[in-house]
Amino acid sequence: MAKLTESMTNVLEGDSMDQDVESPVAIHQPKLPKQARDDLPRHISRDRTKRKIQRYVRKDGKCNVHHGNVRETYRYLTDIFTTLVDLKWRFNLLIFVMVYTVTWLFFGMIWWLIAYIRGDMDHIEDPSWTPCVTNLNGFVSAFLFSIETETTIGYGYRVITDKCPEGIILLLIQSVLGSIVNAFMVGCMFVKISQPKKRAETLVFSTHAVISMRDGKLCLMFRVGDLRNSHIVEASIRAKLIKSKQTSEGEFIPLNQTDINVGYYTGDDRLFLVSPLIISHEINQQSPFWEISKAQLPKEELEIVVILEGMVEATGMTCQARSSYITSEILWGYRFTPVLTLEDGFYEVDYNSFHETYETSTPSLSAKELAELASRAEMPLSWSVSSKLNQHAELETEEEEKNQEEQTERNGDVANLENESKV
Repeated sequence: MAKLTESMTNVLEGDSMDQDVESPVAIHQPKLPKQARDDLPRHISRDRTKRKIQRYVRKDGKCNVHHGNVRETYRYLTDIFTTLVDLKWRFNLLIFVMVYTVTWLFFGMIWWLIAYIRGDMDHIEDPSWTPCVTNLNGFVSAFLFSIETETTIGYGYRVITDKCPEGIILLLIQSVLGSIVNAFMVGCMFVKISQPKKRAETLVFSTHAVISMRDGKLCLMFRVGDLRNSHIVEASIRAKLIKSKQTSEGEFIPLNQTDINVGYYTGDDRLFLVSPLIISHEINQQSPFWEISKAQLPKEELEIVVILEGMVEATGMTCQARSSYITSEILWGYRFTPVLTLEDGFYEVDYNSFHETYETSTPSLSAKELAELASRAEMPLSWSVSSKLNQHAELETEEEEKNQEEQTERNGDVANLENESKV
């Protein structure tokens, strides 16, 4: 029994030794930001499972980025005006009320202290005594006098006398500081009320982007529109491709931004946005979609951010509207349904069809492959899809006929050989 126990102990110790020897050495991987870990390329990322693409800009235009570990918070106080304007309305109104209330209480306390130190509280009923402020008999009346002074109401019941030089100095200080507080807080509220963010709510983008042929060239298109009758002055459109990349040196760049040309060199990016417009991007050699085909598009992890800027005609302030499209929102082989119709003396826009699309004949090849086919066949890119399909079908039919003829000849030769052998 003792030998059995000893042998079992040796076996367990040996197993533990083998396990310790075979255990891999712990290698500490470099810590990357969360977004960089999520957007690692497929040959680097360990998690190869399909995941949902995280938006950089949401459909409503809000940026899906949160700033964390900001230690230099004092920088927000150096630009206190912008900080107050950026606050939410409930906090802005709370600060607005608190600033005025604290100012009135502070100066009311000083007015009460002046009256208390001079002894005005002890001579309230003495008609021969000249107080600093008439009819000031306590802190409440001092607080009311402070409000009347700063807001320049002047009811006439409480009046400062000329026998109180410290009161005159305090009156000057409160008048100047009150004007500064009024200018600061009223200006802050005015800027926040007149912000053109809500104007962007009436600037709409199509829910999908489409890829189809236009003038013989493969194009990426999306539609924009303005719901208001007051127009956006000097409107311009921009587009960015958000896609992580890895350089030739091995550097990983998360959420790299690449410009998408929507008519910058031709002036087509400057819009006269009276009716909905279709913005087109020609997929050429400078386009980031040059080598992307219909089959490859769903496999790409990219996002297209579109930015519409202009001045509000009513206020003259700059307005910006944003939206984005991920790969699942890009339809290959579709076009937008027309929304503009001619009525009796005017044009009418049907916004019920603003987001609608219809399918059209579009090659599934990439723009690069189409250019190579056109160069080989010495034909322009404007050849139709039906002609391409017919040409491919004719080639396949000719090849089948040739194969059948060769097979028939072979079968005939074999039959002749068999007959000769029999003879």
